[in-house]
Amino acid sequence: MVSTLTPSGVQTASNQARPRRRRRSPYPLWFFAIPGLLFIVLFAIPTFASFYFSLTRWTLSTTEFIGLDNFILFFKEPTLVSGFTHTFIYAFLTSAAKVVLGMLLGVLLTSKIIGRGYLRSVVFFPVLVSTIGVGLTFKILLDPFNGLVNKTLAAVGITGPGWLTDPSLALYSVIGVDVWKGIGIATLIYIAGMVAIPQEYYEAAKVDGSTGRQMFFNITLPLLRPATTTVILLSLIGGLRSFDLIWAMTKGGPGFTSDVIASVIYKQYQAGFYGLSTAGNVVLFVVVAAIVVPMSIYFNRQEAPR
Repeated sequence: MVSTLTPSGVQTASNQARPRRRRRSPYPLWFFAIPGLLFIVLFAIPTFASFYFSLTRWTLSTTEFIGLDNFILFFKEPTLVSGFTHTFIYAFLTSAAKVVLGMLLGVLLTSKIIGRGYLRSVVFFPVLVSTIGVGLTFKILLDPFNGLVNKTLAAVGITGPGWLTDPSLALYSVIGVDVWKGIGIATLIYIAGMVAIPQEYYEAAKVDGSTGRQMFFNITLPLLRPATTTVILLSLIGGLRSFDLIWAMTKGGPGFTSDVIASVIYKQYQAGFYGLSTAGNVVLFVVVAAIVVPMSIYFNRQEAPR
């Protein structure tokens, strides 16, 4: 920073006197035309159409404007409160588990261990498998009578529970499968974050006599904040919008004990209440935006240079 001395004897910084110029994009405006058109056609128009149809009673051939009646009826649904509760439990538990396990696996898979590349492939493999396929597979594996999991437990003298038939376990069983399937993405993000940390920091810490635990909490953990932010936001969005895995494994059952907002909406659609299900989609959109947008703003402020 270049400093100068003013006639009055006050030292000022020349770069502070210069006004900041807005950085102009190096790309011409037409470069954004196709992405902008795709955004309007595939996102903006359907979003505004959903808001409109949520205020109507509609079928494929008729539309009747009824105002907020769909929202009033939707919030009177007895399964909605439990669906909201289950959605938040699902989203926050899966997010917390992916952050903790993803970080631990990231530390393990960036250390000098035998077969590191193979283990990375094994951890990431479930991400590549179809969610419906995973759900159907685990539905068979967790069958209380003929499932491989309970048969294995019986072989060692343990009576396995009804993983998907016990009302107190069904939701948490699906959460466990979701974490198993999605942990690969979280681990990959953490590996990328750890590889980007300069090794000079660790070498300097070793010279100062820092232990591995001290280096983790004082170097690795703070510098992984951007990766943690990404994992939290992606996991929360996926958890709040969860549907396919739950539907494949439990269909919201037994009873309504594993229903989430998305499955409640789908059941309304199956029953032919299209306007009501559209209103539910709007509610889900607002809920996701109300949680994710403030968190994203907060995390971005924390990461901004001071």
